[in-house]
Amino acid sequence: MMSLSKISFGNLVMKQFRYKLKSYIGSINSLVVLQLIAILFSLNGAASSGGGATRVNVQTTYYTADIVIIFTMIWAFMSAVLITTKAYREENFLFVASRLSSHLSNSLFLLATSFLAGIMALLSGFLLKVIIYFTIESEILHMSMSQSFIEVGMGIIATILYIFLASCFGYLLGTIIQLHKTLVILLPGVLLGIIFLTSVNGLHLLPLVGKFYFFESSFLLVLCKVLVSSGVFLLGAGVISNRLEVRQ
Repeated sequence: MMSLSKISFGNLVMKQFRYKLKSYIGSINSLVVLQLIAILFSLNGAASSGGGATRVNVQTTYYTADIVIIFTMIWAFMSAVLITTKAYREENFLFVASRLSSHLSNSLFLLATSFLAGIMALLSGFLLKVIIYFTIESEILHMSMSQSFIEVGMGIIATILYIFLASCFGYLLGTIIQLHKTLVILLPGVLLGIIFLTSVNGLHLLPLVGKFYFFESSFLLVLCKVLVSSGVFLLGAGVISNRLEVRQ
């Protein structure tokens, strides 16, 4: 007499999530390489200013982990697009899975990789400061290495959320592209067209988006904006994934 073992929906999602963590661990290697490249770019400084009088000229260079964080967000975006491709989606059929369980496991995977990437990006900022301290020949006027626990915590959370936002947006675009092959060309063209048309009409879309997300002074508003936007992107990706044809 045969007996069927039942597995709960939650356990199924977690099994898929753990499998994806093990399968996509190679992407972490690319993240490390990309962040090292970003650190090299950061050695030139994120910004600089200068001034002087009759015989005295002062040139000030600011070093931050901003470039590393930007590179990490690009990595998160590309990684999220990658897991929506057909080759990666077919790996879900190693399990008795549904569209919903696959979508939820992907969401957990994006959150986990964003957490890891955010921590690595913040730590790279300290590494950059150490490199600058031992290699720069000019006089160091100020180096902020001592931050309060609250400031460090808020910085880590904000960085993780921004990376998660980039990955959710990439996940949404990647899912849309899976609806039809022509969207690989059409979708980037449409996005670039919207940006160009809004710029011509005096509405500079990219600066507005940047100001909306990255120049908010209230930490609570940053949390709300990023979490709501990420939720909308994931919801949209989930709805669209249900329209993808079922694998034969």
